[in-house]
Amino acid sequence: MLRICVDMDEVMADTLGEHLRRYNAAFGEAIEIDDLQGKGLWDVVAYDRQGQLRAILDAEDFFADLPLFPGAQEVLRDLANRFEVYIATSAMSVPTSFNAKYHWLQRHFPFLPPTHYVFCGDKGILRADYLIDDTPKNLARFEGTGILFSAPHNLGVSGFARVSSWAEVATYFENLGR
Repeated sequence: MLRICVDMDEVMADTLGEHLRRYNAAFGEAIEIDDLQGKGLWDVVAYDRQGQLRAILDAEDFFADLPLFPGAQEVLRDLANRFEVYIATSAMSVPTSFNAKYHWLQRHFPFLPPTHYVFCGDKGILRADYLIDDTPKNLARFEGTGILFSAPHNLGVSGFARVSSWAEVATYFENLGR
């Protein structure tokens, strides 16, 4: 049976949208997703606010109520019925996120058992056929087939299969494993 690993942040959950919302609210700014084409939020925020930008991520409640990307639940439910699906999230970059991420996954993806959650740092350790991720360096270290999930920061990246929505993920895997 094929094994698929799926990143959480910026693939299943709109982490950037929440980070941007909280930053704009805290500083009275109006940075929009369109301002980030080819860049990360860290690239457009003033140097003297980098600490506050990090503090937003480190807040205990940050990962608790992230919005879902449209179609993530439905497509992952279908994939989990046909393949081994694991959630592989880089929780080591924000250690305060473990509990919130765990509960978020339980609430939104109850059909995936907790034994299929991988909290890691380096995704090169994953042993799967596919990895869906928004971060090119994670895909570069992965030994299977990397699928780049489009996000503002990776729009100029090539060299990987690319999907821009969960509908495209469904299409990609439509004929596999049948």
